[in-house]
Amino acid sequence: MKRNTQIRGVHTLLPWLLVGMGAISNIIQGETPDPWIGGLGLLVFNSLYVTLVFRAFVTRAREHPSTRWCLAALGAVTCALGLAYGDNWLLFFPLWGLAAGAVVRGRTLFPVMVVITALAGVVAARAEGWDALGIVYGTFLSGMVTAAILALSETVKELHETRQELARAAVDQERLRFSRDLHDLLGHTLSVIVVKAEAARRIAPRDMEAALGQVADIESVGRQALTEIREAVTGYREASLAAELDRARGVLTAAGIEPLIRESGPPLPPQSAALLGWVVREAVTNAIRHSRARRCEIEVLGSAERVRLVITDDGNGVGSTPPGSGLTGLTERLAAAGGTLSSGPAPDGGFRVTAELPAEPAGAAAEGNGEHR
Repeated sequence: MKRNTQIRGVHTLLPWLLVGMGAISNIIQGETPDPWIGGLGLLVFNSLYVTLVFRAFVTRAREHPSTRWCLAALGAVTCALGLAYGDNWLLFFPLWGLAAGAVVRGRTLFPVMVVITALAGVVAARAEGWDALGIVYGTFLSGMVTAAILALSETVKELHETRQELARAAVDQERLRFSRDLHDLLGHTLSVIVVKAEAARRIAPRDMEAALGQVADIESVGRQALTEIREAVTGYREASLAAELDRARGVLTAAGIEPLIRESGPPLPPQSAALLGWVVREAVTNAIRHSRARRCEIEVLGSAERVRLVITDDGNGVGSTPPGSGLTGLTERLAAAGGTLSSGPAPDGGFRVTAELPAEPAGAAAEGNGEHR
């Protein structure tokens, strides 16, 4: 991309050397005194101009001090040729201005162009008198217009690169959302299926009807999981706190863990309820998998300013998944919404997960929690 831009820029500025065809014509027709000196000066001018044009589109080369010396040398050759021959040779001043506009950027451009234009005016006035006004105007205009066009071109290129970077960031964000949703969905669902399958196996010898009820639940959970995965893929997955509390009650009971659920405070906004629903799902899944608990308490305390969710089990104090998934991902989600999530051993034994959110989460939550978009 950068290479193509450089090539296009060079091809745009090099054809302007045709402006010097008048000087070449003077040499060929013998109208130039000391033609060998004029030809050598023309060769040096073209070499310096081509060097500057190629350096103009490489940032490191353009900003190197040698480029400034090259521009100064081009100016010295231009002034010498203009003073010596006048006429068509004065047209090299606009080319000098064009080269300056290509390699000089920022605040230094205007003073540099003023100096170049002043020199063009002095030399051209000495050779052509009032007819030099066209050379002066052309010199200043060529430098400033070239600088403006190149600056605009670089801005467009930067905007294009920024757009590509934003697109890559959006893709990465969507991948992160999907991986989080998939972890939360499958982790919970597979835990429920395992628990209910174990329950069906245990009670089948003595109560086939109850075992078949567990099997029916497994079928229902599987169908619900398929629906949720489709929603996660399309970006419309929303975890409801009320639904997750109901599910938590059922799956904890099936796993032989006594659930105790308490709620207080005003109704929660959809974003807060969705985020806390994910926390309930993850914490309950971990309790079933790792804690060997006999009791699990879930408490939702809401107020006009903040809402607090506390999930405590009386198990062996192991309740978190490895870093990088599960509770770690939820910590990032809540942080994006202006909340916090902490987990660790409870003071009186067992494991505790505590989540806090403002009553109205920050707008970033909707981007990171897999809610309806």
